[in-house]
Amino acid sequence: MNNDFLSFEDFLAMILTVLENAEIEYMIGGAIAVWPWGEPRSTQDVDLVIHLKAEQVKALSDELEKVEIFLPADIIIENLYETRGDLPLNAIHGSSGYKAEMFLVREDDALRNAAFARRVQVDFGERVGKVYVHSPEDIIIYKLLYYALSQQTKHIRDIGSILKIKGDELNYAYIEKWVQEKELGAIWNEIRRH
Repeated sequence: MNNDFLSFEDFLAMILTVLENAEIEYMIGGAIAVWPWGEPRSTQDVDLVIHLKAEQVKALSDELEKVEIFLPADIIIENLYETRGDLPLNAIHGSSGYKAEMFLVREDDALRNAAFARRVQVDFGERVGKVYVHSPEDIIIYKLLYYALSQQTKHIRDIGSILKIKGDELNYAYIEKWVQEKELGAIWNEIRRH
């Protein structure tokens, strides 16, 4: 692939090919996961949730290196086993500057495991193909969490666009369960009012 004119769509396809070649299950999150459920907005990052096993670490590092993304296996291992919190693996493509933020599925994260089990396959067109994304309900929950942490209004806009487009099709009981568990009721109720 000619990296001189790498489009964001090409970068997305490239990262997904890396994961496929390393046999790693994934789902797309963030702004890109809103695209099939709400109103698309531009982004320069690919947010991914990956189900990475220890025996896949070297394959992931090797596949990333083939596309000029250098993420050594020891850095991945450190993040997989030693890092506390929810910090992503940052895979930055040197010549384009595009970034893939890869969040790991951890055994003790009930929400992420539930979201991963509910991932949905959608068709992103000829260049990217069929991909796994967060369900609309799970992307709403994560956008609520990220808004609570950052107060960035882009998350509210994303939620609003999903509510506008998916409306009655959403599983509100599932959303309410996690809103209650994560103590996001005040933000959720405010959004629903507007």
